[in-house]
Amino acid sequence: MIKNVKRFGAALFLTPMILLGACGGGDDSSGASGEEAADYPERDIKGVIQWGEGGATDNISRTLAPLAEEELGGTLVMENREGASGATGAQYVYDQPADGYTLLFGAENPNLYQVLGISERDYLTDFKPVTIIGQSYAGIVVREDSEFDSLEDLIDHSKENPGDITMGTSGEGGLPHVASAMLQAELGTEFNQVPYDGDGPLATALLGNEIDATVLAVSAAQEYVESGDFKMLAVINDEPLDSAPDAPAITEEYPEFEKYLPWGPFQGVFAHKDTPNEIMDKLTESFEAAQEDEEFQETLENLGVNPLNINGEEAVEYLEQNQSTSTWMLYDAGATETSPEEFDIPRVDEE
Repeated sequence: MIKNVKRFGAALFLTPMILLGACGGGDDSSGASGEEAADYPERDIKGVIQWGEGGATDNISRTLAPLAEEELGGTLVMENREGASGATGAQYVYDQPADGYTLLFGAENPNLYQVLGISERDYLTDFKPVTIIGQSYAGIVVREDSEFDSLEDLIDHSKENPGDITMGTSGEGGLPHVASAMLQAELGTEFNQVPYDGDGPLATALLGNEIDATVLAVSAAQEYVESGDFKMLAVINDEPLDSAPDAPAITEEYPEFEKYLPWGPFQGVFAHKDTPNEIMDKLTESFEAAQEDEEFQETLENLGVNPLNINGEEAVEYLEQNQSTSTWMLYDAGATETSPEEFDIPRVDEE
């Protein structure tokens, strides 16, 4: 059974100086010996969710954790360490010994940290993917009683009244931030952006009338849409989704977004880059088997998540493609002045 511990809050933003000055994590010498790896796990494993409660990453992680426990033969103690667009949790995991006893349950954001100047941490250089669970999609949502009944209504109002619409975001590199950058670049919109710590707090803020609109993973928004609390004005995709049949694809009204698509958030589990191979093998095998559970597969389907369950080199290639697509999309949209080229990130068509 998963042990729930007190959620750990963190400052919403960390300065690059703090992030860059954090200790550099473990190395091979701090990892487990061959004998220790054979007995792994001998104690509780900490699962660090880089976003707050109630969001897509939190929900998927906490659903998968008990299934992984059964395969591992150990206990996963899950906790939320949100803040700085997920960089607080990522840095924390990186700073722990590379022994497989601290895992990062994360989303796509670390792929963008470097070009946005948020953190020097990066999935491809600082972590090993245990598994990429699945890819989901983003939806633009408002309250059910909102004056905006279509995406066109929202866009037109924003263009005619710059800064009047309060758009909730999850910080730089989060879904609302990236989506807002695309909207501004292509349509000339301007929102008053207010940051929160992930999908859960964003949904609460929208319910509480603190914000006018936001962008959520469809998996996090769907329950509110089905309960009649939210309207989903569009999905950021080039075709409608079976999980959100009433929400049109953004390209139906604005075909200029086709060049950015397909694109969407993902969830995965990551270990420190220096974690011993023997422990990585056990983690990979356990999480792969856990995701084959039929009820878990149904859960992902109901949430509108495309199951991937990939690891090893396939997962690395997926991360590389996602990073190339996302970073160049932000750069081309004018959301960052730092070119991905500075970090040797090629365009997808140049790989």
